[in-house]
Amino acid sequence: MTEGRGAQRRTAASTGPPPRRATGHGAWFLVLPALLPILVLSVGPLLYGILLAFTDAQSGRTEPTEWIGGLNFQDLWQDTLFWESFRVGLVWAVGVTVPQFLLALGLALLLDQRLRLRWLARALAIIPWAMPEVVVGIMWRLVYAPDAGVLNETLRDLGLGDGRDWLGGLATALPAVIVVGVWAGMPQTTVALLAGLQNTPRELHEAAAVDGAGAWRRFRTVTWPALRPVALAITALNFIWNFNSFALVYVLTSGGPGGRTRLPMLFAYEEAFRYGQFGYAAAMGCVMVAVISVLLAVFLVGRLRAGDET
Repeated sequence: MTEGRGAQRRTAASTGPPPRRATGHGAWFLVLPALLPILVLSVGPLLYGILLAFTDAQSGRTEPTEWIGGLNFQDLWQDTLFWESFRVGLVWAVGVTVPQFLLALGLALLLDQRLRLRWLARALAIIPWAMPEVVVGIMWRLVYAPDAGVLNETLRDLGLGDGRDWLGGLATALPAVIVVGVWAGMPQTTVALLAGLQNTPRELHEAAAVDGAGAWRRFRTVTWPALRPVALAITALNFIWNFNSFALVYVLTSGGPGGRTRLPMLFAYEEAFRYGQFGYAAAMGCVMVAVISVLLAVFLVGRLRAGDET
């Protein structure tokens, strides 16, 4: 009888209403330590920069900063040098992002194979990622040096010319810098794509191979559908990172020659810290943030639509 009553109580407890979740404000105290650095180091400077864009803030002036509304943006709209740097930034971002992805995809496919010393190849592949951008820039300046650079010496040894000033030529500066950007950023793309490849079940490839599918067909029907979300995400992030590049190009060319490699971030840096036009430079930053936000919105909408279709 006692066991029967216990069973009845357990049955009633199991079929009763579910326990209520704790929905108080305690979760905020758990999130706050991680949220505060973001607010202080990211959101705070962003809001301050937006406010600064509507003022005439300059360095070395004794008068107080005044609110001038949208005058900085009106001047920026007519600034042909800024929009030329914006065009250079887009060329740079696309020119780095596309080869970066294609080369990283090929390298990731190679490293995903069961090769001997695969661990060593993977370690060597991420060396450029571990190097600071300033170090990468200095190293490649030595490679491109017009007098005794590695590239020019190699070309002379091969009888392909007496060498040239790669970073100082109007026609070669931007392509030379793009090569460095591709080399420096390819490892992180390779790591992301390799992780996506390793999440693809091997059984699907084996089944496709049994059905007679070749390497290209297996890639198109098995590998790419599983890899596409990772590829889209890392490509969008790479484009944003490359468009906002500063240190690498600054060390290599400082925006020269003749503005051929002056990216928007370099232009804003010069306006702020060389000419002291902080308000005008902040307006440039607002324009770049707006462009990146639009690109992110397009990417997110595309991802949501792709998720709804699947």
